[in-house]
Amino acid sequence: MSRTSPHQHFPSTELSRRGLLRTAGGLTAALAVGASATGLTGSTAAAAPATFTHPGMLHAYGELNRAKVRVAAGNEPWLSGWNRLTANSHSASTWTPRPQATIIRGGTGENYGILYNDIHAAYQNALRWRIAGTTAHGDKARDILNAWSATLTTVTGNADRFLAAGIYGYQFANVAELMRGYSGFDLERFKTMMLNVFYPLNNHNDACITNYWANWDLCTMNSVLAIGILCDDAAKYDQAVNYFKNGAGNGSINHAVPFVYDSQGLAQWQESGRDQGHTMMGMGQMGAFCEMAWSQGDDLYGYGDNRFMKAAQYVAKYNLGQDVPFTTYTWGTGQNCAQQSHTVISASGRGQVRPVWDILHYHYARRRGLSVPYITAIAESVRPEGGGGDYGTNSGGFDQLGFGTLMYAK
Repeated sequence: MSRTSPHQHFPSTELSRRGLLRTAGGLTAALAVGASATGLTGSTAAAAPATFTHPGMLHAYGELNRAKVRVAAGNEPWLSGWNRLTANSHSASTWTPRPQATIIRGGTGENYGILYNDIHAAYQNALRWRIAGTTAHGDKARDILNAWSATLTTVTGNADRFLAAGIYGYQFANVAELMRGYSGFDLERFKTMMLNVFYPLNNHNDACITNYWANWDLCTMNSVLAIGILCDDAAKYDQAVNYFKNGAGNGSINHAVPFVYDSQGLAQWQESGRDQGHTMMGMGQMGAFCEMAWSQGDDLYGYGDNRFMKAAQYVAKYNLGQDVPFTTYTWGTGQNCAQQSHTVISASGRGQVRPVWDILHYHYARRRGLSVPYITAIAESVRPEGGGGDYGTNSGGFDQLGFGTLMYAK
């Protein structure tokens, strides 16, 4: 696909459930911007709702207020989650940001670690302000966001620049959403950075549509969704949600979860034959996508007869040391879609600890009241969840914002 139309695999041509609900409720619907304005190839603009819920990404008002009340009361497991947060050096109000004009991931001169460390410091300080009301932490989160929006102009490198734009794009947008309305925070300048620096890289890099793994696609989808919410941009929101439902790449639900074993309540994940580290990253990325959509009124957690839930059960069961079924998985790679196959599940990274499970446990087991024994068991084994800085210094330890025990317990 051409670089002048980088988003053509994220079509925005149908009315979202959120749009239908809001329109049916009598709210005025606004016409989304036309396809040519967003780089989409379709000719039909999506009808979308006029208003977004704020805060409305990973943490909506209810979750933030619950954590605030429960921590103040000293209740578990919120208190243990809070203590994990305050023990992390990234959450200190003395953190010194190092904004860069150019961020490089992949190739010569890599410096993207500076970006992800600052994003996680901003996020953790924002949580401390939201939960404890400490101005020093709110000011620090604001100052980190302002420093980067005044400085960053380019994300570059080899093909991994697209991965960076996805992961750090959605994470950055989530911090900004938490700080929306904070005194001195330049939200408009931050939005401009997100739209001009991150969003244009949220694409497939001219490759075969199935070349990139589910986690790569989901990072891109999360960035588009989060930027849409942050910027009150209904076209981008619908672009991401519609792709989740109907997209041709591996982040869409039917490609990320290619095989369902209904008799066992399980479903195979697209990267299960690759390794378990990336597979669990996918749990975190799709969990984040579903939670952000949930905050805006879309239930993607349950989409396709709980297809994602069955995949999470599968991944959890295998990483708890138990056997799961596996069907040979074949996909197209490179630019010519040359076929490759996985014939067995991969044990590489099996049992790895990542902060991806409590968001799923508390949604399915507590919000929905469903039995998810494997998700529940693995969540209990890694609780309380930490965040960036608690799982090593390399990029994998910063793939998720974390602190699910603190933020999602209910």
